[in-house]
Formats: sequence, C-alpha cells, structure tokens
Amino acid sequence: MPHAQRPNAMTHRGTIFLEDAEVVAHERYDGHQFVLRLKAPKCARDAGPGSFVHLTCDPLLPMRRPLSIMRANPERGTIDVLYKIVGQGLEVLSKRRVGEQISCLGPIGNRFVPHPMRPRTLLIGGGVGIPPMIFLAEHLRERTDAQWKPLVLMGSEIPFPFRAKPSTIIVPGIPDGVIACMPLLDEWGIPSRLASFAGYPGCYEGYVTDLAAAWLDTLESEALAGVEIFACGPTPMLKAVATVAGRFNLPCQVSLEEFMACAVGGCAGCAVRVETPQGPAMKRVCVDGPVFDAKAVFAS
Repeated sequence: MPHAQRPNAMTHRGTIFLEDAEVVAHERYDGHQFVLRLKAPKCARDAGPGSFVHLTCDPLLPMRRPLSIMRANPERGTIDVLYKIVGQGLEVLSKRRVGEQISCLGPIGNRFVPHPMRPRTLLIGGGVGIPPMIFLAEHLRERTDAQWKPLVLMGSEIPFPFRAKPSTIIVPGIPDGVIACMPLLDEWGIPSRLASFAGYPGCYEGYVTDLAAAWLDTLESEALAGVEIFACGPTPMLKAVATVAGRFNLPCQVSLEEFMACAVGGCAGCAVRVETPQGPAMKRVCVDGPVFDAKAVFAS
C-alpha cells in the first residue's frame, strides 16, 4: 500500500494517465452540486482513496480543474466525482452531457493509509471534502486484513448531495436525535451521521468536528487506542480536526484542498508549508500530497 507521503513527483511516473473519458452519467443535486461518472478505465484501475483527477472542463478553457475521486470501479472502468459549481470552469463542466468526452488526467496524488492496528477509523468530510471519505469507506469495506469499524461523519451548510434518511445502524456515543445518514453507507453496513447549522432533520446542530469530539469523549481508553482519523474539507475544518486529534492524542491524516495549475508537480503553485524531520519545507499538494499527516501541516 502506498505511503502517506511520497518524496517527489518521480514516484508518479507511469501511474498518471491521460485519456479521453466518456460521460456516462451526470446528475444534479441541490446546492449547485453534481455527480459526474466518467468511463476512464486507466484511471479507474489505479485510483485509490485520496487520489484525484484533473479535468478539462471545456476545450476552450485551457486550465483544468482538480476534483477528488468519490468512487472507482475497475471492472466497469468508471470513476465518480462530486463537485459544486464555483467559477466559470465548473459552470461549463456542469453542462457536459452523456456521451461527450472529457480529457482526464489521473489518478494523481497519494492515498490515505489506514493502519490495521487502528481499525476503528473515524472519517470526517466537509462539503466537497466528502467524496474521499466515501471512497475510503468503500475501500475499508473491501479490506480483510483487520476488523475495520469505520464511522463516517459529514458536515455541510448546503443540502447534502444525497437524500438523507434515518440510519438503521445504532452508534453508541452519538448524541440523541442525531440519526440522519447517507443511505449508500447504511446499505454497506457503515454507520454515518450528518452535521449542519442549516437545521436539516436528524442532523447534529453544529460543526462536524464538534460531533466527532462528542463521540470520542464517550470512548474508553482501550477503544481510543484503536482510533485513527482521516479527513478532507476546507482548511479551517481540517485545522479543527487536527486540534481534536491532538486533544485525544490520535493519529490523523488530512487531504488538503488547494488551487492547482498543472497538478503534476511542475508549477509548484499548490505548495504548502509542512514540518519534516529535517525542519520546515514547502511541499506540493498535488504530488507530495494531497494526503499529509495532520501534525505536519498544522503544527502548533
């Protein structure tokens, strides 16, 4: 399994593919959100939880857009991405129809690395940071090297990109009345809960990180010793996740969201400051990440 950080872009040689992907489905959800399914066999074969694609939204727009992969089906050769319209590029992308082709570069970036000695995985996704958590949950569902017990917590201030329903899975430690879940995860037997300030029925009223802390507070020390946190979302949320992880002394991997130009390590436009054993360094989110140790990125 790939390591959480890779030393340089050379690691990706021969693993990033450029292909003309066919649009096989394109569904719209509330909040100007879309789920795009592409037939991209090479990308689907090598994609992993945390990796992303760089898509050409329209032939007339030279700049690609990076989008996290939500699901990959190597047998069918398809990948799913969730995006929210922000700017001209994604507005144009939202108009692409089934049967059209989109230039797809991917899969790019490293992946989340769950450790079997900590099978009680806590997955936290915020907004368009939700897709990698779904991918990781499905990945853990298929692994047999440990008795994985993922819990997925999602936060959003706009409607969730699915029709939430009351969960059939009881989660000890979750506050009373917090029962809304993602139906797909419930079907997989993976518990999930939702958080929002928007007043959606069954959701936790507050930040998703507060919901995570409330659940962690109920765990005995033996159970806490088996927890590892994974998160993706806006930087303020990730910083809050890192604070929660530090409070409970838990390992935490975060997937960063940054603006990108080339997405293959050439322009260094997505560089962030990261603490390393040799001291602070600038790392490119596209090829050195997007997954980093939370302590390295949000060092106090």
